[in-house]
Amino acid sequence: MQYSNLSEKIGLIKSGRISLIENVETFLQTIQSRKNLNAYNFVFEEEAIQRAKEIESKIKSGQSGKLAGAVVAIKDVLAYKDHPLTCSSKILSNFISIYSATSVQKIIDEDAIIIGKTNCDEFAMGSSNENSFFGNVLNPVDDSRVPGGSSGGSAVAVAANLCDVSLGTDTGGSIRQPAAFCGIFGLKPTYGRVSRYGLTAFASSFDTIGPFAKNVHDLALVLNVISGKDEKDSTSVNQNVPDLISVLNNQKKYKIGIPKEYFAEGLDVEIKNSILNIVEKLKAEGFQIEEVSLPMTEYTIATYYILITAEASSNLARYDGARYGYRSDNYSNLEEMYINSRTEGFGTEVKRRIMLGTYVLSSGYYDAYYRKAQKVRRLIKEDFDKVFQQVDLLITPTTPTTAFKIGEKSDNPLEMYLSDIYTTSANLAGIPGINIPIAKNSNGLPIGMQVLAKQFDEEKLISFASRFDKT
Repeated sequence: MQYSNLSEKIGLIKSGRISLIENVETFLQTIQSRKNLNAYNFVFEEEAIQRAKEIESKIKSGQSGKLAGAVVAIKDVLAYKDHPLTCSSKILSNFISIYSATSVQKIIDEDAIIIGKTNCDEFAMGSSNENSFFGNVLNPVDDSRVPGGSSGGSAVAVAANLCDVSLGTDTGGSIRQPAAFCGIFGLKPTYGRVSRYGLTAFASSFDTIGPFAKNVHDLALVLNVISGKDEKDSTSVNQNVPDLISVLNNQKKYKIGIPKEYFAEGLDVEIKNSILNIVEKLKAEGFQIEEVSLPMTEYTIATYYILITAEASSNLARYDGARYGYRSDNYSNLEEMYINSRTEGFGTEVKRRIMLGTYVLSSGYYDAYYRKAQKVRRLIKEDFDKVFQQVDLLITPTTPTTAFKIGEKSDNPLEMYLSDIYTTSANLAGIPGINIPIAKNSNGLPIGMQVLAKQFDEEKLISFASRFDKT
């Protein structure tokens, strides 16, 4: 039986019109039939069915949580106690987590069913999901194309009906970009809104956890559950979490800015026209629209890649073959064990970023690159602070192109990095952003529109995005 959102699904389970066990079994069958997409690294079949039995009885007795019956997939960089945590890397291929991430524990506490862990770019480093030890994830709209990355598996799991909702992570666009490529909603919260405890660090001052869903209601529901201050994470913020469900279908006419720098050369014409058509419709509905400027935009990609590679090189130093994870068999002394374990355990893109990060942090280059990038990051944030004094929301493209062919950019790292050109700025500034699926291009590929808000203004994003919800 079809249902338009999770609240409706819970109601149908309560009334006996949906069997949660049969619902989970249907998802498991679909996962099996669409195995070619390679969306999951691990599927927890027996556990999911057993949990469905427990939660179905809780729903019927009125004792269930907010996500009761929700079948959720989680990205394989999030810790889930007594389950594999590989980060899609050979170096962690046999690692079992001894605790759960706060975000994962929160959805479990609200009676969600975790059906599996999704494939991703190794250590969340990539824009195409071609950098995984478990192989490429395929786009369900066109399996010759990438699904986007790094949270490609989580996006595909939702888009291909392999779960109700999923959790991904976003360091520079890794939720919004795959959501755009797969034609679904994906939300990156404000940095600090959701605890990072139990998220395997890539770039600690950028990483955020957020939801994917086919509708805005489910995004709001999941974000409400996972948000909030966490004593285990010093970067999580003690900020009031609004009831995001209550702002759905709010018809408020927000003041919207269109940053001219995001519509310049390099943007696909069909994407540009689709977004500008939406802008014209909003104008006709009475929205106040004005062109704004974010002059530091041209420096975002350079700033982002200097800072995230620096943080990655520090965070990934712990994977040395000595304490846990993969250890090479070929060594005769400690130094050889370190070198060979890391050489054999890490993939090409991870090695590239470690080397870049080590370089920008090295003596003689620290001031020229890393310190300067930190200063530019501050200027980028000030750009946004200034613009959000004039407008409530910003509308931009999510990606410069639609989903590209598998292998098309893998030999050109710079071109691959530029696919994040419209998303990295939100992570540099720590602001929330959402991808809204708005159209398909002439090849039938999804087109996404990005909407950005000031820090902790997720309710405006949810409220505005619900206008585009077709479910």
